[in-house]
Amino acid sequence: MKLRKVLALGLAASLTFSMTGCGSKEEDSKESGSNTENNTGSSATTGGETSGTSGNDADAAKGDLTYASVVLGESYTDLKTSIKWIHHKTDREEDGTIKAYIAEFNKLYPNITVTTEGITDYQEDSLLRLSNGDWGDIMFIPSVEKAELSSYFIPFGTTAEMDTLINFADNWEYNDNCYGIGYMGNAQGLLYNAAVFEKAGVTKLPTTPDELIAALKLIDENTDAIPLYTNYAAGWTMGGQWDAYLGAITTGSTTWLNQEFVHTAEPFANNGNGTGAYALYKILYDAVAQGLTEEDYTTTDWEGCKAMINNGEIGCMVLGSWAVAQMKAAGSNPDDVCYMPFPITVDGVQYATAGPDYCYGINVNSSAEKQAAAMVFVKWMVEKSGWCDFEGGYPISKTAPTSFAFEGVKIVSNEAALAGEEDYMNMMNSESELSFNAGGDAKVQRIVEAAATGEKTFDEIMEEWTKAWNDAQKECEIEVLH
Repeated sequence: MKLRKVLALGLAASLTFSMTGCGSKEEDSKESGSNTENNTGSSATTGGETSGTSGNDADAAKGDLTYASVVLGESYTDLKTSIKWIHHKTDREEDGTIKAYIAEFNKLYPNITVTTEGITDYQEDSLLRLSNGDWGDIMFIPSVEKAELSSYFIPFGTTAEMDTLINFADNWEYNDNCYGIGYMGNAQGLLYNAAVFEKAGVTKLPTTPDELIAALKLIDENTDAIPLYTNYAAGWTMGGQWDAYLGAITTGSTTWLNQEFVHTAEPFANNGNGTGAYALYKILYDAVAQGLTEEDYTTTDWEGCKAMINNGEIGCMVLGSWAVAQMKAAGSNPDDVCYMPFPITVDGVQYATAGPDYCYGINVNSSAEKQAAAMVFVKWMVEKSGWCDFEGGYPISKTAPTSFAFEGVKIVSNEAALAGEEDYMNMMNSESELSFNAGGDAKVQRIVEAAATGEKTFDEIMEEWTKAWNDAQKECEIEVLH
């Protein structure tokens, strides 16, 4: 079976796995009727809501309101109030997407008015608003201490209960309660153009670094497309993206990144089997050194690359699944833009890490009436809007339809640091100046530079990283265990 046919059907019979984002998003969004893309009151739910009652909820207690208790289309159908939601999706605010979703929501709940505000510098501004209470009823939760969650937000339910309904229920967990629900999930894989791969003669998607380099060579030989686009000039597309594949994807271990890495003497050693940090970054070095990237890495264009991969001028790019929707929307060939697991296999298994993007939170200080309306709206957005799927996101709801599929791939999350060692990685990043997953774009850009000029071999770069890491372990007095 030809790869193109497999992609068009959204199946993977001839592949090791199936890919997300290979179908038309126009059909995916028909249910919501839209297309999408960086205080007083006295009502709340009662236990009767689980059986679908509506009526007047004015006498219900705030504490009974949960995500699970809401039955969309049955609960709170008589509720009349207005709520405000602040978020970071200014692009979707400007292109009318969010407005269209709200219009669909209002077909089911015509008496709940939802106003929104997209904020450009969201991380900073949202924290300021959170501190002074000037933000409304729903927000995407910024970086706050988990111990402070109950001071700002109401729980959606117990973590155990929410885990049956959504993915990543423990992301904003405190005292066994879930305070945040992602609007979409992000998975780590490889963005690629299916038409380019087919034209090049790639009949099976790569599952190892060697197979990827071989595929890039076919693209170079048989098409006019740039095999791998580095996005060097943007900066954040370097360390910010390549570092994201460290951990379970490259090692098969969910404890390596946040628990073992800081204690490892040679984390950048060549394992000899296409796994580990060495294999990850060597893909980039080899692609550049072998002329399988753009001619001049200093002239890459982040905005321009979106249309380029859409129209077949680029074969693939290393980006999270969040980029799928942007690339699909950038031209007339959305079906050609697809996503696959990262090509590293550990003991016969491919791994992908996934986690939530920003998460909805509901204001603890809003009236019971507004909290109920907010709960209804959040549940509708998660389960009925189709927003997550349109954005190419890893699914949040465990019940809503999704086109995202990594069949035959193990989806995992990197486990948190051990108690008492939460600051170790920050200390090591600062002392070594390598800054993994913390803005270390320069170190990855240097890989591109060295490969393009021949100034240093890849092994020499890894030796430099190892020395910096070992020196940092001594300076930070971190015990070497591995």
